[in-house]
Amino acid sequence: MNNDATHDVAGEEDGAPGAGVQNDLEAMLAASRPPAAVEGQRCGVIAIVGKPNVGKSTLLNALVGQKISITSRKAQTTRHRITGIRTRELTQFIFVDTPGFQTRHATALNKSLNKTVMGAIGDVDLILFVVEAGNFTLADAKVLSLFKPGIPTLLLANKLDMIHRRAEIAPWLKSMQERHPFAEFVPMSAKNKGDIERLFGICAKYLPEQGWWYAEDELTDRSEKFLASETVREKLFRFTGDELPYTSTVVIDRFEEEASKQHKRLVKIAATIVVERDNHKMMVIGDKGERLKRIGTEARQELEKLMDAKVFLELWVKVRSGWADDEARVRSFGYE
Repeated sequence: MNNDATHDVAGEEDGAPGAGVQNDLEAMLAASRPPAAVEGQRCGVIAIVGKPNVGKSTLLNALVGQKISITSRKAQTTRHRITGIRTRELTQFIFVDTPGFQTRHATALNKSLNKTVMGAIGDVDLILFVVEAGNFTLADAKVLSLFKPGIPTLLLANKLDMIHRRAEIAPWLKSMQERHPFAEFVPMSAKNKGDIERLFGICAKYLPEQGWWYAEDELTDRSEKFLASETVREKLFRFTGDELPYTSTVVIDRFEEEASKQHKRLVKIAATIVVERDNHKMMVIGDKGERLKRIGTEARQELEKLMDAKVFLELWVKVRSGWADDEARVRSFGYE
C-alpha cells in the first residue's frame, strides 16, 4: 500500500514528477506572482490611523466593501495590522487598519499594539488620520505627533452625521490646519456611501503609478484562520459590552477543512477565549452557558458567510492571569 501511495504522489514508476504535479507547481508559482503591470495603473499603501474607537475599522470595511476588520463599541478592538485591498478601474488601494494608539497603560500588550501603529505609518504612501468631527483630544495629539514629514496626510473628520450644526465645523477645521500641514480635509461619515466614493477619488491621486501588488479580486492578505479569531473576538466584545476588559483575546487551537458530500466546504474550528480572571470567565459563559452559546452561534453564522462554507465552531474559555503584561505570552498569542 505504501508503494501505491508513493506511486500516486509521484505519478510515474521511476519516481520522477508526473505532468499533474508539474502543472500544479506551475499554477502555484503563477498565482504567487503579482499581476502584470498595465500602463496607467496606480497602486499604493494607505494607513488608517487614529486613537481608539474613532471608527477606523468601520471605515476600512466600508472601503473594502466587505467586513474584514472587527467593529465594536468597545475601544481598542483592532489589535493587528489588517490589510484590506480594493481595486477600482486602474487603481489598487491597499488599506492598513491599525490599532488605536494607547497612551493610558504601559502593558506588554499595549506596547505591542503601539509598535504595530509605528510600523504601519513608517512606510506608506498616504495616511488617513481619523478623528471625530469637531473634536480633538490629547490622545489625538499623541497620534498626530508620530507622523513623519514627507508623507501626505488627509484629515478625516469622521462621524460628521453626529454634528447637528455644520457651521460649527469651520473654526475647528481652521484650528486643525494650524496643528499639522494636512494635504486635505475630508469631513465625512464612514457609513455614507457617497462619502466613501468621494474618498476613493481623493486618495487615488496620491498613489504612485505602478503595477498592482494583488489580483483584482483579492480583498485581504489575512488568512481565514486569522479572520475566524477576529470574528469570535468581535462577538465576545459585542455580547459582554463594557463588563469585560479589552485584554481578553481569542486563540485558534484548530482550523481544519474536511471533505464533505453534503457541503461544498466543511471547516472545523476550535477556539479558546482567554480572560484574566475567574469572574471574567463566568461573565463570558453566562447563565447556564447562554452567553457563550450566543457568541458561538453568531460567530459561526458570520464565518459561514465570509468563507462560503459550513462551519463547526467549538469554543472554550480559559483563565490566564496577567497575560497582557507578559511579553512572551503576548507574542505566543500572535501579537508582534
